[in-house]
Amino acid sequence: MINFNGKIFKDDDLFLNHTNRALKYGDALFETIKVVNSKIFFLEDHYFRLMASMRILRMKIPDNFTMEFFENEMLTTIQSNHKENLAVRVRFTVFRDAKGYYLPHSNNISYIVETDTIDAPFYLLNEKKHEIELYKDYFINSGLLSTLKTNNRIINVIAGIYANENDYDNCLLLNENKNVVEAVNGNIFVISGKTIITPPLTEGCINGILRKQLLNIIDKTNEYTIEERAISPFELQKADELFITNVIKGIQPVTKFRKKQYSNEVGKDLLKKLNVAARLI
Repeated sequence: MINFNGKIFKDDDLFLNHTNRALKYGDALFETIKVVNSKIFFLEDHYFRLMASMRILRMKIPDNFTMEFFENEMLTTIQSNHKENLAVRVRFTVFRDAKGYYLPHSNNISYIVETDTIDAPFYLLNEKKHEIELYKDYFINSGLLSTLKTNNRIINVIAGIYANENDYDNCLLLNENKNVVEAVNGNIFVISGKTIITPPLTEGCINGILRKQLLNIIDKTNEYTIEERAISPFELQKADELFITNVIKGIQPVTKFRKKQYSNEVGKDLLKKLNVAARLI
């Protein structure tokens, strides 16, 4: 069952048409949210990121689009799918709902809420092989728009296809300065000793919710030092660890990049701290 503007439809019901601006122009934003037993992980962060992104894209935010409304629409959709007591991945998509070409006739919005069941209620460390490579055919532009979760993710799509065709588990994306920005499906962290490095938002990486949580966790500990700075591909083979983060999987350790093999001790430690933070929500 899918929630479209507050009405519940069956998965195979037709409720969109060829004029949809998300389809025609990628004029849409989305949030991917983890919900366990009807408990929404990092609700405030998701809501405020969506609101900020809508303002940047000049979308009109309805007066009733409060955090309580945002929460209720997700829980209503979960209940309609009888998943109240399961671990669920929610995709909340907002698109500009107007006719027009590049210039829309209005900035009004519509929304769609979808749910999928996932296996793990909390974050688990996946220690299976996770080999990566650089994707160099196309580049992410550094700047504010690249940090938003818009529907314009074509580089991520073709980089994922490239990884699959060449038997890699993931690819790292570069910006126009040839610096490492992120992975196909999340932010990247590089560990050298007790120093943890991740690209700043000015490099064009997605403004990830898990990225924000880990920055807060690391900032509060005396065990590690965090640096937000540009990362050269040459640094990857000198690092002790690499891991990728997103709100569904948590922390995914990288096991191999070219001839370099990585450990996962820091990632394992931070995952414990992340689960503590998630339980305190």
